Amino acid sequence: MTLQKDIEGNEKKYLHEFADFKGKRVLEIGCGEGRLTWQYANASSLTIGLDSDHDALRVASIDSPHDRKHKIHFACAEAEYLPFSKETFDIAVLAWSL
Repeated sequence: MTLQKDIEGNEKKYLHEFADFKGKRVLEIGCGEGRLTWQYANASSLTIGLDSDHDALRVASIDSPHDRKHKIHFACAEAEYLPFSKETFDIAVLAWSL
């Protein structure tokens, strides 16, 4: 699979057009290496990236912007079995995930 870059910034534009992330608790299902996570995590109060791929989560943790490490966390789990109590998040994001 070839990595594609969003040079025009369409992902960020449309994400913020459809959801207001400001001050929200966000769950990103299938976050992978965090490519999309960084597009909205600055606005959120808390972002949890969930993925079942340990290696991808390791990359996401390493690549996490230093100034956002206090509000971005990653969890290894299957989407079918979320390890969180109900109503923990304000927004859930599922994009580009199988």
